[in-house]
Amino acid sequence: MSLQDRPRLLEALVATALEAGEEVWRHFQGHVEVMTKDDLSPVTAADQAAEAIILKALALAAPGVPVVAEEEAAAGRIPDVSGAFFLVDPLDGTKEFIRKGHDFTVNIGLIEAGAPTLGVVYAPALSRLFAGDVASGLAWTADVPPGSSDTRKRRPIRVRQHGAGLCAVASKSHDTPGTEAYLAEIGCAERVSIGSSLKFALLAAGEADIYPRPAPTMEWDTAAGDAVLRAAGGRVFDLDGAPFAYGKPRFFNEGFVATATFNPPPLRPFMGG
Repeated sequence: MSLQDRPRLLEALVATALEAGEEVWRHFQGHVEVMTKDDLSPVTAADQAAEAIILKALALAAPGVPVVAEEEAAAGRIPDVSGAFFLVDPLDGTKEFIRKGHDFTVNIGLIEAGAPTLGVVYAPALSRLFAGDVASGLAWTADVPPGSSDTRKRRPIRVRQHGAGLCAVASKSHDTPGTEAYLAEIGCAERVSIGSSLKFALLAAGEADIYPRPAPTMEWDTAAGDAVLRAAGGRVFDLDGAPFAYGKPRFFNEGFVATATFNPPPLRPFMGG
C-alpha cells in the first residue's frame, strides 16, 4: 500500500489499533505481568504483545516504511528515519494500566517531513477511537468496544473556538508552579484531568482549549494524538513557540503546548531554572 493512498492507509491503521487494543484489553482483564526496563520504567506483557501486532500489521500495510516503536527503541532497535516513518506507542499510560485505571491508549502515527500526518488513538477501556488525516483536514471519533471492528458510526470532530475563559487539559502528576503561572497568565478558567494521549483527543473533539506540557515526553507518546489534533484544526508548539517537530535526537520531546484555536504564549519563560 502506498503512502499516497491515504484513505486506505488510515483504515489499515484503524484496524491495527483496534486489534492491538483488543490484545491490551485481554491482558487488562487478567493478571497484569509487569517488568522493569533499563531506565527503571515499567513495561507489561500487554505492551510487548500489542507492539508485536502493530509491527506485523505495518510491515504488511506499508512495507519499507520504518517504524520507531517504544519497546523496540528501548531494546536499541532504531531504524533510519531520514524519510517518512511511523511512531508507535502500543500502550500509552502503562502506569495507569497497571493500577487498573482506564486512561490508557494504543497510538499509531505517521511522520512525514518532520510532522505528523496520520494518526489513530484507541482507548479500549473507554471504547473510544480517534483518527485523523492532516492532509485532508478530517478527524473523527467512534465508540468501539474491545473486540469490535465496527467503526461505521463515525462522528466528525473539530476544535472549538475559544471563549473568554479557557479550559485547560493539565496533568496533575506533572504540575509545576510554572504551569500554574502559565495557566493564570492565559486566563484559564477550567481544568480537566485525563491521562495519556487522550489529552490531545479532548482538544480535537472540542472539549478543551489548551494543553501545556512542561515535562519531557517521547515522540511516540505524542505523534498519534498530535496528528488527530492537527487534522481537527489544532496546533502544537515547542517551548519557544515554534511549530512542534518530529525526528529529533533520541526522539525526545522537551515540552510543548497543544492548542485548539487559542494563540498561546511560549511556555519556556514560565518554567524557571
